[in-house]
Amino acid sequence: MNLSQLLQHFKTELKDVYEEEEVKSIFSIVTEHLIQFNRSKLMLNWDKEPEPAQEASFLAIATGLKTHQPIQYLLGEAFFYGSTFKVNESVLIPRPETEELVDWILEKKVEGQTVIDFGTGSGCIAISLKKHLKDASVTAVDISEDAIRTASENASLNHADVCFIHADILTFQSKEKFDIIVSNPPYITGAEMAEMQQNVLAHEPHLALFVSDERPLLFYEAIADFALSNLQPEGTLFFEINEYLSKETISMLKDKSFKIIELRKDMQGKDRMISAKL
Repeated sequence: MNLSQLLQHFKTELKDVYEEEEVKSIFSIVTEHLIQFNRSKLMLNWDKEPEPAQEASFLAIATGLKTHQPIQYLLGEAFFYGSTFKVNESVLIPRPETEELVDWILEKKVEGQTVIDFGTGSGCIAISLKKHLKDASVTAVDISEDAIRTASENASLNHADVCFIHADILTFQSKEKFDIIVSNPPYITGAEMAEMQQNVLAHEPHLALFVSDERPLLFYEAIADFALSNLQPEGTLFFEINEYLSKETISMLKDKSFKIIELRKDMQGKDRMISAKL
């Protein structure tokens, strides 16, 4: 099949899953990934016939998309803060709102050079910070061994020197003091699951997504407790948060003696990030 026929195949296979314009956009992404044709080159080469192995990959990706597999997992990569990251079903797909968190940290120009990222997943936060804070010592922690392996591959891919530690956020201890403590921990409650898209529920790691309805701030509390003893006097704690629990998160931080607390909305106007200082 040529590219025009392959696009028609995508439209036919995915008509019950995506709108036609979204199918075209996805097909463009797949084409650039598989045969390095950007959108402009694709427009001029609809009669191009991919190699047999490439055609097989196109067809396999269409089949995967039809079963709600995320395109990033099917391609094995995602883009975050200007860099490419390997992704698989052991790590969350990096989100644009997390890019905003990284941007906020860098914008604040926190003094100091020690950083720790809890629940690192693909390593996107830790690696992006290291690439922009070149002299910083960056540590990243995750409970999943598979996630640590993926994050380590991403550090090598992006030439970022990050120390990865396999450990549980809830019990991790260290004698080191940090200037930046950051986390995008699990924060989606069971009650919110019904609102989520099927491709997320079926394929992204629940370990990195969900918390119990009874203690939705479990991980935030543990990391805040860690910060009480491990944050430098002028250091800053950064969280990505559940938009529905901003007031509760701020209240928890105040109860734990954090004095300077700032809430920031994401580009969609949702309460998404908090910074706190002692």
